[in-house]
Amino acid sequence: MLALAVSGAASALAGHGGHGGGKHHDQGSLETVLDGLDGPRGVDALGHGRTLVTETDGTFSLVLEPRHHWHHWRGARHGSAPRKIELGQVPTNFAPAIAAGRHGTIWLLTGGASPDEPAADNGATLFKWRPGWAAPVAFADIAEYQESDPDPYDLENLPADSNPFGLAALRDGSVLVADAAGNDLLHVSKSGDIETVARLKPRVVETPEGLPGAGTPATAEAVATSVTVGADGAWYIGELRGYPATPGTSEIWRVRPGTTDAVCDPERPWGSCKRYADGLASIVDLGAGKKGIYAVTLSKLSWLAVESPTPIPGAEIGGLFLVRGDHHGSSWRRHGHGGGGTTSITELVPDQLTLPGGVDVADAPYVVGPVFGPGALAKID
Repeated sequence: MLALAVSGAASALAGHGGHGGGKHHDQGSLETVLDGLDGPRGVDALGHGRTLVTETDGTFSLVLEPRHHWHHWRGARHGSAPRKIELGQVPTNFAPAIAAGRHGTIWLLTGGASPDEPAADNGATLFKWRPGWAAPVAFADIAEYQESDPDPYDLENLPADSNPFGLAALRDGSVLVADAAGNDLLHVSKSGDIETVARLKPRVVETPEGLPGAGTPATAEAVATSVTVGADGAWYIGELRGYPATPGTSEIWRVRPGTTDAVCDPERPWGSCKRYADGLASIVDLGAGKKGIYAVTLSKLSWLAVESPTPIPGAEIGGLFLVRGDHHGSSWRRHGHGGGGTTSITELVPDQLTLPGGVDVADAPYVVGPVFGPGALAKID
C-alpha cells in the first residue's frame, strides 16, 4: 500500500485560502522557516530553532533559525537568515523518515519500492548516523523481518510486503517503526532485534461517491504510516485508510510502552491497543506536544483523490490537526464518546497546507511539504 505516486509537482506548502474543512475555528498562523526544499517529508524539531529535515534524494539536513548559536553541530554559527547544513544522505528516491536519538544519533528510515518499480538496494531499511560518520550505516532490515512476520490481515495477497514509513526514537536508544505495507508497529532494540508491537486490522467502511459500488460496505486495510511518543509516555500509531480510502475513517491508536503482539481492532477498540481518535483522512505523520497529539493528513479528501487520473479540486489540500484526549487515552468515536473519556480534534491553519508530509513539535509545531516537488519547512505560531 501507500504508493503515493503523483504526477507533477505541488506548488507550495502554504498559500491556499479557501473555506471550511476544519472541525473547529482557525488557531495559529503559518510561518515559513525555510523554503527551497525538494519534496520534504521527514522532520524532527529539536528545539531552540534547530530542526532536522529530509528531502526526496535522501538528503538529511539541520536547519538553524536566526539568532541561535549551537556548539554541537559543525558549521553552526550566528546568522540573519535560516541556514541549512547538509549532514548526509541515504539511498532512496523518496524522502526518508527521520528521528534524533541519544548522544547525537540520527535514525533514518527508507521505504519499500512502489509496485511498479524494482526493489531498490537498501529499501525498507533503518539507518543510523552520528556526527563525524562518513555516511549512515544500515542498522536493521525491516523487509527481512516482515518476510518472517507476515500480516495475518492482508487483503492484497502480499502478506510479507514491507514499506516502513514512520519512525520514533525512544529514550533507551531503541526505535519504533510503523510499516505501511505490513500494517503494524515494530520495535527495534539497541542491538537491532525486531519485534512486533501491534497489528492493525482492516475496517469496514462505506465506499465513497464517485467509485464503483458507491454507498456499499467495503473492507479496507489500516496502513500504519506513523508513530509518536506522547507526553504521557504512551506510543501512538496513525493510519491511512486503504482503498477505497473513505475520508473520516483514519484512526489513531494508543498502546502502552513495552507492549507486544497487540491487535488494534476497529470492531473492538479497547484492550492492549485502544482507539485514541477517529474521523480523520489519510494520516501520514504524527507528532506529540504538551497540548496533545498532532496529526498531519496528506489530503482532507484522501490519498486516492490525490492519485486520481482526473484532477479533483481541493485534493491537494491537507491538514494539521491537534488531537486532545484525557490522560487515560480512552477510545473515541467520531461525534461521540467511548471508553469513559473524550477526545477533541481541532484543525490548525485550515486549508493552508498542500500535500504536507511531516510534523513534529518542540517550542512550536513544525510541518514540511509538499512531499512532491518544491517545498518548505514551516512552523505554527
